[in-house]
Amino acid sequence: MPGTTAEAFRVEGARALVTGASRGIGRAVALALADAGADLALSARSEEALKDTAAEVARRGRTAVPAPGDFARPAAAGAVVDEAAEALGGLDIVVHNAGILPGGPDGAPQLTPHQYARQDDWDAVVTVNLNASAALCRHAHPHLAASSRASLVLMSSVAGVVGTPMMEAYAATKAAQISLARSLAVGWAREGIRVNALCPGWTRTDMTTFASGTAPLSDWLMAHVPLGRWAEPEEAAWAALYLASPAAAFLTGQALLLDGGLSVPDGGLAGIPKPASPFGEA
Repeated sequence: MPGTTAEAFRVEGARALVTGASRGIGRAVALALADAGADLALSARSEEALKDTAAEVARRGRTAVPAPGDFARPAAAGAVVDEAAEALGGLDIVVHNAGILPGGPDGAPQLTPHQYARQDDWDAVVTVNLNASAALCRHAHPHLAASSRASLVLMSSVAGVVGTPMMEAYAATKAAQISLARSLAVGWAREGIRVNALCPGWTRTDMTTFASGTAPLSDWLMAHVPLGRWAEPEEAAWAALYLASPAAAFLTGQALLLDGGLSVPDGGLAGIPKPASPFGEA
């Protein structure tokens, strides 16, 4: 057990893989782990996209090795895990943050009612958000089983526990990640592997610019968040660090909701008038 409270939140010398590490929450998680003493393998779709995060990790005096991979490809998850484990000499922490929303021709997130959505878009989200999660966990297992402080964190979302119209594929895969984390936590507990899901609410990242940068939509969304604001990536990163650290040594199989109260029924704001939905009448 750690000797002090400060030591409980340190992961000194831990070997950590963070996916989706080039920007947003993934980048913030990588830097938080580096600040807490971990060496990092960083994954994103291209090595070029990881240069900035790797440089920031190095400035913190920790090792940063690239392990790029496109999780839309079936073999990518296993290749990323193997490359990370070989470069670091094993794995103690895995934070799987990579995920997608359906995208339009310009790559921007595309919100479509389920009855009008394309099957190809559904399949793409399931492939990256769920199938790659399952494959990554499977390949990470032997490395984590060999560690004395193994922690696996799946970056789910509040969308996995509340109704999320026009994001049905994303929400379904995030709910599945919570279920996967719970099942693996029980199945792997006697091997000393802790598995948890982290479920951020509306967080200010490149993925959510479509909402945070549009005043009517942002105002409407924040009216349903009791704390009344967007989360910053660093706040999700600190929660991920907690889940990976000795401070959470007796915590497994949980879905930690970091949502400003959004998941409280009706956002906890049943008696407060809300602005009209920018999506118009149903």
